[in-house]
Amino acid sequence: MATSGKYSTAPCPCESGFPFAECCEKILLDHRTALTPSALMRSRYTAYVIGDDNHLLNTWHHRTRPGNIEFVADQKWLGLKIKRAEGDTVEFVARFKIHGKGHRLHETSRFEQVADHWYYVDGDIQ
Repeated sequence: MATSGKYSTAPCPCESGFPFAECCEKILLDHRTALTPSALMRSRYTAYVIGDDNHLLNTWHHRTRPGNIEFVADQKWLGLKIKRAEGDTVEFVARFKIHGKGHRLHETSRFEQVADHWYYVDGDIQ
């Protein structure tokens, strides 16, 4: 399996404390199943960081999945903090900048397990 090169030995963008190769790479590039909603949330955040719209669409539940993902020009993701993960919900704060202005996305996301795969369903923005 080829790696992204830029990220494989670097710390994972999801801020798990592990290198990308030992964390989200396994889900994003090796197409392994995320074992928990929290792991899926981390991989989805990382997909936004590296611009992987296929992973985002493939891990979005079919009932709520959009037709496509449009990335914002000049958006830079700065960090992810998982505040709480219980059952099928994950509360997180993601920090980012657009055109140099800082923003925070505070969301409680809902996930659903279908067979052995977790999918993002929707979320409530705080």
